Amino acid sequence: MRADRPDGMPPLRLPRRTRLLLVCAFLLLVAAVVADLVTGPGTTLSPVLAVAPVLAGATTRSARVPLAAGGLAVVAVGLLETTNTELSTSVHLTALITVLAATLASAANVVLVAARERELFEVRTVAEAAQRALLRPPPERLGPLRIAVRYVAAAAEARIGGDLYAVEQTGYGVRILLGDVQGHGLPAVETAADVLGVFRAAARTEADLGRLAERLDDALAARPGEGRFATALLLSVPPGREPVTLVNCGHPPPLLRRADRVTALTPPAPAPPLGLLGLTGGGYPTGRFDPRPGDLLLLHTDGVTEARGTGGVFYPLEERLPGLPAGSPADLLDALLADVGAWVGAAGLTDDAALLAIRWEW
Repeated sequence: MRADRPDGMPPLRLPRRTRLLLVCAFLLLVAAVVADLVTGPGTTLSPVLAVAPVLAGATTRSARVPLAAGGLAVVAVGLLETTNTELSTSVHLTALITVLAATLASAANVVLVAARERELFEVRTVAEAAQRALLRPPPERLGPLRIAVRYVAAAAEARIGGDLYAVEQTGYGVRILLGDVQGHGLPAVETAADVLGVFRAAARTEADLGRLAERLDDALAARPGEGRFATALLLSVPPGREPVTLVNCGHPPPLLRRADRVTALTPPAPAPPLGLLGLTGGGYPTGRFDPRPGDLLLLHTDGVTEARGTGGVFYPLEERLPGLPAGSPADLLDALLADVGAWVGAAGLTDDAALLAIRWEW
């Protein structure tokens, strides 16, 4: 069962189980009409025809469909009236009024649901535009780097949240940010937008990656409100074969996949999330590692590692990463998300997840 939707909206697609239930309901309705015809002139089941416009309304977002079904039901009530001659006029009138009332109510419900779905569709369209503006997809190739990103919202109707990423080509090389803002909803999105804005400007002017992290911390700490913070990873990949610089601001460490081994790149010293540096003092220490051709670095938010499977067990990312296909970064992320989906099953993710994979190809 499929029907056209309001302007610009995708067609209505009913799940298979829903279609099966509706077909069974229609068959029961037909059986009731047949039973009415064979039981004689002293009984009637015509009031059940009020179900017809209700069932029709469940298959469409056009009010014309339940109205047409109601019209056919009214005709059927009239035909059954001619066979049930021993019943009083009040019985037939009651059946007619019941069908008419159900028809009008079903049509009104279809109009209301269609209007609300149209509003939701418009909101989601705006959210997709906001996501493209905030989370700009990076080029697939930047010098020796092949890059892929994936963002998965925990809620099916969502498009953006507090997870964030950015890749900027600068005079210091490629600067990369991946982070996770504390909290959910619009406040988290607003905070993420502020962090991304400061990063894109500072990444081009700040030579020291630790100082870049401090500028992001200052921007978050200066925001009015409830002291929202964000965990983050910052990378600076120089244009040559020099070591990569890494700053970890309270975030899950990135995973380096080299051949068949996976290593977590832990920071040289603990550091607080962005926005909380003032509580601890000091600065953000920088770490370094020397990439080799074929190395793949995976940055991720805790929406992946905190995905729960059977028995509430967290997804063991570091253990399962070596067994995933070693194709392009995009292939790896697709395989990883499929594996996480199989791990959590029907329960789905409980938090948004952002993934960014980089592979060195000299």
